[in-house]
Amino acid sequence: MKNKNLMMDIGKWVIAILLPFFILISVSRFLLTPMFLQIEYRMPGFPEDSYGLSMDDRLEFAPFALKYLLNSEGIDYLGDLEFDDGTPLYNERELGHMVDVKDVVQVGIKVWFGMTSILVLAIIGARRWDLKDWLKSSFSLGGLITLSLLFLISAIGLLSFNTLFTNFHKIFFEEGSWLFYYSDTLIRLFPIRFWQDVVIAEILLSVIVALGLWLGFKKKDLK
Repeated sequence: MKNKNLMMDIGKWVIAILLPFFILISVSRFLLTPMFLQIEYRMPGFPEDSYGLSMDDRLEFAPFALKYLLNSEGIDYLGDLEFDDGTPLYNERELGHMVDVKDVVQVGIKVWFGMTSILVLAIIGARRWDLKDWLKSSFSLGGLITLSLLFLISAIGLLSFNTLFTNFHKIFFEEGSWLFYYSDTLIRLFPIRFWQDVVIAEILLSVIVALGLWLGFKKKDLK
């Protein structure tokens, strides 16, 4: 009996700890869509490109970057893109960074599928062995942990977005490989305002999901 309770406690914490990452990756995947671009580029005050890209140009070129991150194509998928005057859309430095970003995104997708498998098996097991209360408690705890993590991220972002942005890149990318000129296409398509809005959207959507899990599965009779 003690071993069973111990295993259930361990399983509960495994699910609860997985959920924040599952939620964050799920929301990130949602943001990697042309629909988000359509919304973002039309946001009030979104900065114009001082080098001449119109909103229509951005909506034409930016989806290629998102599609590249999700498809199985090589870097030529972006490297072959050109402006109307025949100039390459991206320089070698930008293409190198996009390769690195794709590696991170593809790993994230694989991790997401792994976590999804674990959560699906937990749901199936809970239904089979009548452990619904245990599962609800695990999800509620996971929602609470997610909210705590999001509060920490929000606090850092409010104190200094640049610190949050820089440290994120230092974790996943080689030092300096993600720094570009304002005239580079990646900055023209995805200026700092874009990434600020991405973080805000990520946090808000994740908070909604986490609150739903925490409050939706929180019951007085759960332990």
